[in-house]
Amino acid sequence: MSAAVYKAARGLVRDFGELSHLQITRKSIGDFVSSADKRSEQILIDELRKARPDFCFLCEEAGEIKGRDPRHRWIIDPLDGTTNFLHSNPHFAITVALEFDGEIIAGVTYQPILDELFWAEKGKGAFCNQKRLRVSSRRDLESLLVCCDYDHPVVKEIDGKISGIRYTGAGALDLAYVASGRFDVCFLQGLKPWDMAAGVLMIREAGGVITNMDGQPMDIYVDSVLCANELLHKTFLPLIG
Repeated sequence: MSAAVYKAARGLVRDFGELSHLQITRKSIGDFVSSADKRSEQILIDELRKARPDFCFLCEEAGEIKGRDPRHRWIIDPLDGTTNFLHSNPHFAITVALEFDGEIIAGVTYQPILDELFWAEKGKGAFCNQKRLRVSSRRDLESLLVCCDYDHPVVKEIDGKISGIRYTGAGALDLAYVASGRFDVCFLQGLKPWDMAAGVLMIREAGGVITNMDGQPMDIYVDSVLCANELLHKTFLPLIG
């Protein structure tokens, strides 16, 4: 998985360096980014298929691809944070997860500009490159950095009572940042399975709690997420549920 995302990242980094030129010449940047998405995804599919030729795929661009082994499925987002990428903002990532019988058992999220590989394997922990990850242990509201949608009603209630609110536009990285303690709490809506799949495992392996926003057991096919350490999850659930 790591080798696949590293290979796909080379093309994205090259394309990222061309964006300012495209803006100056007023070419179709939207089409350019769409092509970058598709190239990245095809590299991921090709590399993962070499390693596990029978596995199925669920991809942002290509949709479902059937394989001879229906129990295993790769879940792929070749460019999470497309709008950031489009605006030459380096906050974007490639993310891949492996699902076995409906359960995520491995995942990687790679931020190529910072060369940060967030990864987790079920029962073996979560890491950024080779550093072990743990969710934040903060408890006091005034010290919290919260990642959320700005238009959620609870924002007005917590604004001014916490350290800060962020909305980054890259859901897969947001979840990786919760796993690494960079965000204390994250609640988002409108996410897709490929945005959440790898991050769900990372947060659990980093000692965090992750559910859908209504508190139900995490289902990546429901488009919302709430994650934090156990105490903060209990604190925020009644606020946003």
